[in-house]
Amino acid sequence: MKRLFTIFTVFVFVLISLNSVAQKVYSTDSKYDADIQVYVADSKYDADLVVYKVSSKYDADDNKGLWYFTDSKYDADKKIYLCDSKYDADLIIYFTDSKYSAEWRDSSKKHLMY
Repeated sequence: MKRLFTIFTVFVFVLISLNSVAQKVYSTDSKYDADIQVYVADSKYDADLVVYKVSSKYDADDNKGLWYFTDSKYDADKKIYLCDSKYDADLIIYFTDSKYSAEWRDSSKKHLMY
């Protein structure tokens, strides 16, 4: 029974780890260091994701477009490279001034930020 409880505890921990997503992002100067390439659009209607920059890493705890930019790539959950062309990008984003406007416009690309 004790062994079964231990296995169950490990299983639950793994599930929680896999489902927790954070949006601590580091912007790198090299596309080879990046996890994904990102293009910043001029309009939210051209974007896959509308992003709001939060001031605290504790506000960026889910895959909803609330990003906290870190100063260190080691603190980041995702490393992004800002590319010059939307055709080179894996993800097109638009920065908004409102936290409540942050959202996925193309949910088929959500996996890129997990």
